[in-house]
Amino acid sequence: MWPSFGFPFHHAVVEPKGRRVHISGQVAWDENRNVIGIGNAKVQTKYIISRLEYILKSIGGSLDNIMSVNVFYTDQSDYEAICEARKEAFSLEHGPASTAVRVAGLVQPGLLLEISAIAVIPEE
Repeated sequence: MWPSFGFPFHHAVVEPKGRRVHISGQVAWDENRNVIGIGNAKVQTKYIISRLEYILKSIGGSLDNIMSVNVFYTDQSDYEAICEARKEAFSLEHGPASTAVRVAGLVQPGLLLEISAIAVIPEE
């Protein structure tokens, strides 16, 4: 691991052997595509991370198996709240490599961010 400067995100992560899982961009939608946490980036971030965790648990993994994330967000003023929610979810030891990109918009009004991830679930 390379220095993380106190954040649970690293400049590079060496991928272990295992099953590679590519998780498409997750947004704060409920089962009817209603936006959860309108106007609240921290709520949306926590919800999205819970979706990542649900997907990984369903195939025998966990958040610790995430090697990298890409975060797309729409408003610079939300960045601190997004980072705060991410710090609560990822450990300093197992934090993924991370890229954050501010974008003009997402697929539906009210969505403040989208997160995609690559995970590796160790071979049994």
